Amino acid sequence: MSKRRYVARGVPGGYRIWDNRGRRWWGDLYEQCPDLLLVELNGAADSEKITALLKQYRAQKRERQRRGRLREKPLVKTAYGG
Repeated sequence: MSKRRYVARGVPGGYRIWDNRGRRWWGDLYEQCPDLLLVELNGAADSEKITALLKQYRAQKRERQRRGRLREKPLVKTAYGG
């Protein structure tokens, strides 16, 4: 089996994709391991499918961030408008 070009590496806060040939990070920080994206990058490398997967992972990240912001709001209003 040949060495994979793209691999997921655990970093603080999630996963990043490492490009073994270019010896640099590729893409964004992912909270969950981007298995489907890695399979496509190391396989057929269809640009349309890669773009769709990137959009899907970014939408998931936005949704998690939105839910996190909703939880950070105070439950009770204070006298000074907080």
